[in-house]
Amino acid sequence: MALYKQQRQRRKPMAEINVVPYIDVMLVLLIIFMITAPMLTQGVQVDLPQADANPVDAPENLDPLVISVDAEGYYYASVGDNQDQSIGAQELIARVSAVLRRNPQTPVMVKGDSSASYGQVVGAMALLQKAGVPNVGLITQRPETATQ
Repeated sequence: MALYKQQRQRRKPMAEINVVPYIDVMLVLLIIFMITAPMLTQGVQVDLPQADANPVDAPENLDPLVISVDAEGYYYASVGDNQDQSIGAQELIARVSAVLRRNPQTPVMVKGDSSASYGQVVGAMALLQKAGVPNVGLITQRPETATQ
């Protein structure tokens, strides 16, 4: 009757997952994160003004906190006693963080002397970042030849 008995070979289900593509993707992501991670922790985030920038609109009831950097690199704060005396880096961080704890919406401005080095002004902004300042404004003076 059945000269040929068809034997059906049943394939067993394969219980293994091919993980090679997942490993490739993981290694590529690892390399990307290793390259970009150091870039995220360096630098001071500042919203730079445009050339035709208008004055900063601050809330009427809040006076801005002004941090000044003189030509020698000393810091001055427009808050606290003896505003004419220079303060150290730790004192600057303490004063600014105290002001921000009292009112987090206080605008913070940096006023750098024209003969102060770029590094000194950036150092002041780094200290402000440590104090928890989210945005920093830069105070400049309009050129005398500018038309209004």
